[in-house]
Amino acid sequence: MLTKRIIPCLDIKNGRTVKGVNFVDLRDAGDPVELAKQYALKGADELIFLDIAATLENRKTMHDMVLKVAEQVNIPFTVGGGISSIADVDTLLQCGADKVSINSSAVKRPELINELANKFGSQCVVVAIDAKNINGNWTVHLAGGTIPTELNLFDWAKEVEQRGAGEILFTSMDNDGTKDGFANEALAKLSQELNIPIIASGGAGTIQHFIDTFKNGKSDAALAASVFHFGEIPISELKEVLKKEGIPVRI
Repeated sequence: MLTKRIIPCLDIKNGRTVKGVNFVDLRDAGDPVELAKQYALKGADELIFLDIAATLENRKTMHDMVLKVAEQVNIPFTVGGGISSIADVDTLLQCGADKVSINSSAVKRPELINELANKFGSQCVVVAIDAKNINGNWTVHLAGGTIPTELNLFDWAKEVEQRGAGEILFTSMDNDGTKDGFANEALAKLSQELNIPIIASGGAGTIQHFIDTFKNGKSDAALAASVFHFGEIPISELKEVLKKEGIPVRI
């Protein structure tokens, strides 16, 4: 049985790790390089580094920061933000990334998913989907959640899989930063309709929330930020509890 993964997320803005609520009211959470190093030492299974302002500011991901983080970690490391071409991915992989996460660029030009999967392999391509439940319809949003689209979460997720993505990172904008738990109903539906791994994101506040998303949301991995950044949930303690609950994890 595949182990469930615990993934801290480093949202980067102006060279610092930040965390907000519902994608706004960002506050400083520390130096990304130091945080990455600590997570690798403390049992995180993977790291995700998202340059959250890259698309909005119409620039590429900060390569020097990626290099510095990659030097400090020995676990899989995914990088996202401002990626829109094979050349962008090539550069990030050379800087030490293991996978890339694309979001707005995939919606604007879905063929990008095919191109990256064909060039680098599906295992390298994570498609991030930020969605908000509006009157019962999970609507996909772009550019750090600032631009609503006509796309439905489940339809887009199916297309993403068909185009060759190896994994989906689904963030519920409604749950993000609230610490009220993950959007397990939507996650379970995604897991039921797709054959690729789903990473749950948005809403982690307690250890029970992780148990719930693995058991009820059928998530393959759970991503969190503030509960890890501010020391509210130690990863080692989280994994011990998950193991006792019968959830397979790497200790």
